[in-house]
Amino acid sequence: MSLVSTLSFLRQRSPVARIVVPSAALIFLGFAQPTAAQDQSDAPPPKVSIAAAYSQEITEEAVFIGRAEALDKVDIVARVSGFLDSQDVEDGALVKEGDLLFTIEPDLYQATLEARNADLDRAEANLELAKVDLARKEELYKRDATPESERDIARANELVAEAQVKAAKAAIRQAKLDLSYTEIHAPFSGRIGRVATSVGDVVGPTNPALVNIVSEAPIYVNFSLNEKQFTTVLETVGESASTLAESDKSPVVRVILPNGTELEETGQIVFVDNRIDPLTGAITLRAEFDNTDRLIIDGAFLSVQIEALEPTLEVLVPQAALQRDQRGEFVLVVNDQQMVEQRYITTGDTVDTAIVVKDGLREGESVIVEGLQRVRPGVAVDAVVASEQPGE
Repeated sequence: MSLVSTLSFLRQRSPVARIVVPSAALIFLGFAQPTAAQDQSDAPPPKVSIAAAYSQEITEEAVFIGRAEALDKVDIVARVSGFLDSQDVEDGALVKEGDLLFTIEPDLYQATLEARNADLDRAEANLELAKVDLARKEELYKRDATPESERDIARANELVAEAQVKAAKAAIRQAKLDLSYTEIHAPFSGRIGRVATSVGDVVGPTNPALVNIVSEAPIYVNFSLNEKQFTTVLETVGESASTLAESDKSPVVRVILPNGTELEETGQIVFVDNRIDPLTGAITLRAEFDNTDRLIIDGAFLSVQIEALEPTLEVLVPQAALQRDQRGEFVLVVNDQQMVEQRYITTGDTVDTAIVVKDGLREGESVIVEGLQRVRPGVAVDAVVASEQPGE
């Protein structure tokens, strides 16, 4: 073949040569792609732990802030003036009704009482004299031996003497009261606070209180319900505001102490106010507790719980299954085909490590509690039951 013929032959074949290389690359890529897909389909589904939604009877509770209030509390103030002779109790002591607490010097008041008794004796003697004089004037008047004016004066003197006797008796009663006030006794059983005075101090009605005393058991806890909550309670109980405290259907009241401990004993509603506070839109209720262990202290703030009258059957799931995005709270459900579904739910109160599901989930449906980060909706999973199943 000539040189010209050879060059012409190469020009005609070169386009074919340029096409051959890309075609080979495409063939290579075509074989490589099915291989990667095959590897992915061969990967096992991710393992997850699931727990079944379960039903449980839940007694719903409403929690409010309450304040403890003693049934009886009073500041002990001296009712007479004088030097404090003795202090007969220690700070913080438990006392019973009638126990002697303090003694104020009684000598002055004893002397006053004796003087008032003497005044009475004198007044009674004057009365006797006035009666004798009146009787004599009456007799003389009947005989026309004395003018009527003399008889009238004698009668007036008798009335004055009678009034003086009454005044003397009243003064004696006052003196006896003052003398009795020199001994200060506990008006009721309770515990006293810190004594604010010392023996030898001058005390009296205008001086500060000697001490305060507070009854500890039983004790009140006051709290408030808004209009809606109170109306719901009345409708549930079937009572009116005036009969709620006396009703056997009155809801049980519990308290949580300031340290977070729930008091074992329960209280009963004993008082309902007669009006809604227009400023707060709430009504005040009062529960009474036996306070056997003296754990509720006057003035303490407490969390108050009112239990619903009847428990309700609710669906619950572990809190570990709960997730949230911009749309709201959801769980990942594993269906019968072992596929993951995203399910938005409406939740309620928490119960230990579970949460109430009000809507969006049925009892028995399985939710993922472990392995959530390895799955997404629409993929198959290898589901195993969690070692600890709630509700069992």
